[in-house]
Amino acid sequence: MTIRVLVAEDQSAVRAGLVLILGSADDIEVVGEAEDGERAVSLARGLRPDLVLMDIQMPRLDGVSATRAVVAEGLADVLVLTTFDLDEYVFGALRAGASGFLLKNAEAGELLAAVRTVARGEGLIAPAVTRRLIREFATAPAPPRGHAPPPPEPAELAALTRRERQVLSCLGRGMSNADIAAHLSMAEATVKTHVSRILSKLNLRSRLQAAVLAQEQGI
Repeated sequence: MTIRVLVAEDQSAVRAGLVLILGSADDIEVVGEAEDGERAVSLARGLRPDLVLMDIQMPRLDGVSATRAVVAEGLADVLVLTTFDLDEYVFGALRAGASGFLLKNAEAGELLAAVRTVARGEGLIAPAVTRRLIREFATAPAPPRGHAPPPPEPAELAALTRRERQVLSCLGRGMSNADIAAHLSMAEATVKTHVSRILSKLNLRSRLQAAVLAQEQGI
């Protein structure tokens, strides 16, 4: 199965490099390029890619707002490009429902692996970035009203089964589906089912949001 990717990056040289790397893989196809956030959303609506590789800081419409629009409309998963200096833009992208984060200086192999990971429905890529993001997000000031999903009610958390709470705890530690499957002695397909149910029950958009919630709630 070919993964259809839309690349959104305002710097033409960087965008060309990303397209070149992605195009070198037999299972990945670049279906569009966007130089700003507005163009990214417009192309996502028309092309319906599997994944949008989204730069955070772009003109006309920033990557956070573009991510929010793409995710809210169910157009594609979003893999965000960021620097190692995590800032409010990254936190905003998390709240907007980004499926993963990748450092801009990642090697070609890491980029390809990240795209494939997100395409499989696993948002927790680059464990070092994930752990730092979770830690800093958990200690960050509360966002303005309207910029974050409502916190789960006690009843929503109570609705999780014992197994689902175990899976949620593993997500909070930045574990992949394969890691969780090995840790809890279950099939990887079963883990994916549990993750989907957790997101649905807690009204969350991504695994990364679930991971942050697990950290915040001490699960």
